[in-house]
Amino acid sequence: MKIEEWPVRPRVVISRCLGFDSCRYNGQMLRDPLVDALGPYVDFITPCPEADIGLGIPRHPVRITVANGEQRMVQPATGEDHTGKMREFVDDFFSRLPPVDGFILKSRSPSCGMRDVKQYREDGTSLVTGRGSGLFGGEVHRSFHHLAVEDEGRLHSAVIRDHFLKKLFTLADFRRIESEGQAGDLVDFQSRNKLLLMACSQKEMRELGRIVAGQKSKGLPGTMEEYGTHLRRAFEKGASFRSNINVLQHAFGYVSRELSPGERAFFLDNLEMYREGRTPLVTCLNILESWIVRFGVEYLGDQTYFRPYPPDLQERFDQERTGDFWK
Repeated sequence: MKIEEWPVRPRVVISRCLGFDSCRYNGQMLRDPLVDALGPYVDFITPCPEADIGLGIPRHPVRITVANGEQRMVQPATGEDHTGKMREFVDDFFSRLPPVDGFILKSRSPSCGMRDVKQYREDGTSLVTGRGSGLFGGEVHRSFHHLAVEDEGRLHSAVIRDHFLKKLFTLADFRRIESEGQAGDLVDFQSRNKLLLMACSQKEMRELGRIVAGQKSKGLPGTMEEYGTHLRRAFEKGASFRSNINVLQHAFGYVSRELSPGERAFFLDNLEMYREGRTPLVTCLNILESWIVRFGVEYLGDQTYFRPYPPDLQERFDQERTGDFWK
């Protein structure tokens, strides 16, 4: 699919130093392959909180200190406290921010970091007392956690990156539908995303179906608001390998009668290997997609589960079965 043919362009707030300007404290810029790949498909909003409050490029590093539960942003080399300026910037930035679909922020940054920012004692010593969020990133985590929000460090994980892109493009598509305000478009959206929602959360998939079915009694604006809330809940966590197996079996039911016994056995053998971790998810997906094309199964062909975001970005990954990425 050509870039201009993709139906939606997500709007993403991203730290300016991630490929847009040499604005880090040391005057450098970081290039990120995912950000470069997203460029043709995404509209970026590119703040650099530290530069935007006038700290200069390059500049003496700032750090977060904590005393009595209160965060301060200080510059040890100058002794200046920039907390007030940064909080004013944060309030002003978010008051003017248009609707967005996601954030990609610089990890460990005392302004943009969301979870792994070093926190120091207030007395100016180099003793690290813990880790937390920066002043800008903390507000993102508090106010926009329901969107596609990650730092560039975590996006190096294939599993997290895949889920982030699914969530980003799905939420952007819903924002488009919500702004157009057509009841039929919401029905179509639910239908196209059914398998993707099933993989993420069967509970929310059923709730979303109920909301769509009852939209006449509630009215379109109320329906859209309720649907959006549950859609974002559905994407709180990525699909587990067990959920993917359930979806693959469901999709297989649409083509199995057209297959020979040998073809059915071939798919089920691969599904079992995926269950055992001996083959990646992409193998089963590709087998199913070949049959979707072969038999012209329109319903499955429209499912975003098989193409949740632009093919140029689509690297298929097996789900890792250890660890909880979604905390």
